[in-house]
Amino acid sequence: MVATSATSSFFPLPSSSLDPNGKTNKLTSTNFSGLNPIPNSSGRLKVKPNAQAPSKINGNNVSLPGSVHIVKTDNNHDLSQQHAPRTFINQLPDWSMLLAAITTVFLAAEKQWMILDSKPRRSDMIMDPFGLGRIVQDGLVYRQNFDIRSYEIGADRSASIETVMNHLQETALNHVKSAGLLGDGFGSTPEMVKKKLIWVVTRMQVVVDKYPTWGDVVEVDTWVSKSGKNGMRRDWLVRDCNTGEILTRASSVWVMMNKVTRRLSKLPEEVRGEIEPYFVNSDPILAEDSRKLTKLDEKTADYVRSGLTPRWSDLDVNQHVNNVKYIGWILESAPVEMMEKHKLKSMTLEYRRECGRDSVLQSLTAVSGCDVGSLGTAGEVECQHLLRLQDGAEVVKGRTVWSSKTPSTTWDTTS
Repeated sequence: MVATSATSSFFPLPSSSLDPNGKTNKLTSTNFSGLNPIPNSSGRLKVKPNAQAPSKINGNNVSLPGSVHIVKTDNNHDLSQQHAPRTFINQLPDWSMLLAAITTVFLAAEKQWMILDSKPRRSDMIMDPFGLGRIVQDGLVYRQNFDIRSYEIGADRSASIETVMNHLQETALNHVKSAGLLGDGFGSTPEMVKKKLIWVVTRMQVVVDKYPTWGDVVEVDTWVSKSGKNGMRRDWLVRDCNTGEILTRASSVWVMMNKVTRRLSKLPEEVRGEIEPYFVNSDPILAEDSRKLTKLDEKTADYVRSGLTPRWSDLDVNQHVNNVKYIGWILESAPVEMMEKHKLKSMTLEYRRECGRDSVLQSLTAVSGCDVGSLGTAGEVECQHLLRLQDGAEVVKGRTVWSSKTPSTTWDTTS
């Protein structure tokens, strides 16, 4: 039917019909004005002025004088129609029929899609059919799914900690964007842009219960809360999309920095008015680890890696090193023997200052809880970390806890 409708829109069909005996019925659009019937013993003849005569009738060649087209009808029915002169206008197709056909196709496709996608949905969820994230729980929680790609896994065939942290950062920015508060395209609200303010993270806690593997789909929830007078707390919860198993929990504290002076700033009332409607009144998803981070230097550190420099791709739009990159630099000085047999279980980071593209850094790690020589067989290992500039200024201090890998997740590097 769709094909017939589309065809008829370009090639208009006559609106005639056949009766049960196969005889042609009168056309509803026939105009008989100006034509005089000519009686005939076997019927009546209709004369069509200025028409071309057919070359044959009943198999015999005929030649009629003038340009007269004689059409014979039976005694009961008349068939005559005076055609208008052929012009460009009256040769245009009937576009309404084509549009009707296209509409029919789209409606049928939409109906089929609804049938295929007719899974029960939670009433509090705004679905995003393109997988770009959605708002849940009365507009206060942002949720987004991520596929674990082949280039996001490490030597042990599971996602790296940097992959997990990138997912956290991506959902945080998309949350701000979906709320309509993305003033400059990277996390600053419209009022923050006016006052040249940006968000900077001061503290991050992460607990990883299980790392996803290649092909897994993870579901990340994030929300914000008040933190003190001038700060904001952001929490994350990462689940396995298929089983609902909790994989990662994370909590962070953010403050304002002046983009020009690079100094911390109080939270202006105008900015507070923008973000407070999105605050969730809840406790942190992780209890704060209040233990003081150990200060390291060359004498107290067991491992030191020097000469680390940012690449252009390590910088964000605010022209300082991306927060996730610091984690990679911290682990640059972690012992390989430990990382081969252990997985990162938890991490606490304190960000002290930013660094730019011309910075030269040094990574220091101290192992506690076991002897350095027995890292391969230790059950749980705790490490202290320091990332500092070449002149000794602290950039990030941290603590990591590592647990033994199961045999199935240990990758043989000699194979």
